Amino acid sequence: MTVEQVFWAVLLLALLLITARVIRQRTRIFRRILFPSSLIAGGLGLLLGPQLLGWAVEGLRSVLPWAPLPAILEQGLFPEPVLQVWSTLPGLLINVVFAALLLGKPIPGLRTVWRTAGPQVVVGQTIAWGQYVVGLLLAILVLTPVFGLPPAAGALIEIGFEGGHGTAAGMQTAFDAVGFAEGYDLAVALATVGLVGGVLLGTVLINWAVRQGVIEPPEESSSLEEVRLYDDTVSPEDVAELQREKEREGQPTDPLSLHLGIVAVAIGLGWLLREGLVLVETLTWGSGDDPLVILGYVPLFPLAMLGGVAIQVMVDRMGWGPHVSRRLMNRISGASLDLIIVGAVATVSLQAIGTHLVPLLFLAGGGIIWSIAAVLFLAPRVIPTYWFERAAGDFGQSMGVTVTGLLLMRVADPGNRSGAMESFGYKQLLFEPVVGGGLFTGSSVALIVAFGPEPILLLTLALTIFWIVFGLVSFGREARANRAAEKRLR
Repeated sequence: MTVEQVFWAVLLLALLLITARVIRQRTRIFRRILFPSSLIAGGLGLLLGPQLLGWAVEGLRSVLPWAPLPAILEQGLFPEPVLQVWSTLPGLLINVVFAALLLGKPIPGLRTVWRTAGPQVVVGQTIAWGQYVVGLLLAILVLTPVFGLPPAAGALIEIGFEGGHGTAAGMQTAFDAVGFAEGYDLAVALATVGLVGGVLLGTVLINWAVRQGVIEPPEESSSLEEVRLYDDTVSPEDVAELQREKEREGQPTDPLSLHLGIVAVAIGLGWLLREGLVLVETLTWGSGDDPLVILGYVPLFPLAMLGGVAIQVMVDRMGWGPHVSRRLMNRISGASLDLIIVGAVATVSLQAIGTHLVPLLFLAGGGIIWSIAAVLFLAPRVIPTYWFERAAGDFGQSMGVTVTGLLLMRVADPGNRSGAMESFGYKQLLFEPVVGGGLFTGSSVALIVAFGPEPILLLTLALTIFWIVFGLVSFGREARANRAAEKRLR
């Protein structure tokens, strides 16, 4: 790939996003279910590429050889170099998303985080580890003996659902390294199912909660079609942030360039950390006649996130926090995530999905059932107040991406009287570094290959049980007391 090919490929991605935005604005059903423009753009890229348009033209030519069909359309509208760039970008840009994940916002102490978000940490961790349990059970009992998939398929639910498209893209090299290349396509397909299903099933759960009297009926302006991720009102913190951005505009270097540089440093720190860990592994258990390779398969993006945390801690301690804008970091990671989703969906292998369609349905069904069950049966027993409003965020995140969780919380609790937004944000600090794209997610495929599915199943099952028991012991009494008080008031 030349630099010119990369340039035009990225421009084509941007044009697909603009086209998708117009389609979304003019299609009521897409607005109603909050179908993201990036997913529409990826679908357009897939539709107009060689796998669908090219296949259709080739089929028509064989049936109607006299039809004036341009031969160039047999490869779709996009040449092979463009598709190569699109398939490569997600694995690179995911490092940008994770490096910027915790940059630009002061990291509070663990006591503050736990006091505010402890119950949601329990729910989120339980769902994530349980997804491994469900996936590994399916792999051991069905996917491997019946369909011939490798045991690493047991990690697909957590990678696709809890991790989303970005994590699936970042795991492509790990899947290739262990000889399970189609795992990437299945992870992208699961991420798509989770993203759409998270919004649709989340809407069903909100309507159920309203009918059961668990939450108050949302205002008319808070329907899924009209809900906004952020309030239009400007807080004092927003005013201060905008003022700092205005001051930065007069600096010799553009603020966006500076923030891209900070992200680059975070990625560089993550790369150094990864190389150091690989070196340690090479000199110890990764050497000899029967080497055990784990860290060599771990992708860069979870370590890039740790690099971002290290930079933010340093910035906070040196008093440079006002110079790092969370708004700009959100823009950088948001644009990167859009390109990731478009590139991943547009180049996903339909042949791999079609070949493994039944296993995909098993994984999607198991992941959906577990996520719903965990929210309905665990959340009310460990979240003392406003359990549904808070658990809606965990459900959305467990099915798609963080934004899905935020949107569902906004619908269930438009005024944020439950404080769910704050507790959900704090929860990420004790969640993202481990699962949902964290260190364990990044190493899960390598661990399953190195030790086998059974030990990892026992480990994840033990962690799932631990979080359930810990949550019931730590928060269950208060949750039961509050529910009893609510029943008496009714």
